[in-house]
Amino acid sequence: MTRIDAKFAELRAAGRKAFVAYVMAGDPDYETSQKIVTGLPAAGVDIIELGQPFTDPMADGPTIQRAGQRALEGGQTLDRTLQIARELRKSDDTTPIVLMGYYNPIYSRGVARFLEQAQEAGIDGLIIVDLPPEEDGELCLPAQQAGLNFIRLATPTTDDKRLPKVLTNTSGFVYYVSITGITGAATAQAGDVGPEVARIKAQTDLPVIVGFGIKTPEGAQAIAEVADGAVVGSAIVERIAQGDSVTDVLAFVKTLADGTHSA
Repeated sequence: MTRIDAKFAELRAAGRKAFVAYVMAGDPDYETSQKIVTGLPAAGVDIIELGQPFTDPMADGPTIQRAGQRALEGGQTLDRTLQIARELRKSDDTTPIVLMGYYNPIYSRGVARFLEQAQEAGIDGLIIVDLPPEEDGELCLPAQQAGLNFIRLATPTTDDKRLPKVLTNTSGFVYYVSITGITGAATAQAGDVGPEVARIKAQTDLPVIVGFGIKTPEGAQAIAEVADGAVVGSAIVERIAQGDSVTDVLAFVKTLADGTHSA
């Protein structure tokens, strides 16, 4: 059982929904990013989604793209991202960490070497947005053999013919992208999301977590009422971009966590 599996078992037993927070590793700089990540569990975050900056982030909207650019300009590397996870593990051995990014940095590192390093650093799962199910042999299957969950995205355009393929070899949870398009581009609507979550849950026992377009505690609560939890990324990254202090960023995160947990 991974930390992700254990977390969802704990949440189910408590009758609570999961709050997932996304932050870009190294944004606005390594030290600040480390402090934010280390403070997320105490702010109510159930699962940390740690972004690995990449030069061609095709699924990310302007807010996340700019965060990645700031991180890269500040010298953020895959090694430094793994170090952020290691530092968190010194004080927290239970909060799951999901590394979200693109395949190129992993391919360049070498899959076997990357998986060994990720496991050692305390990474629990991967979301690699540019690897479709047809490429499971590249990373998905080796990751699961190494004890990491491989989390897949389903979208509004994932029809009933495609969905079983998406769910094959997925583990940990299913990440439902609530809107068509890039991150931060629109607002998720619970009325639209609910039937889609039900459609996915009819084909899998995995938790379904909804992300993209959730910007407020009220929005997180509304989505969590129709899903197993909510992901917020761009709204948090925007606070970091505007220069909010670590304390203020974590206070905002807590409002989102409280909203999700009130569902």
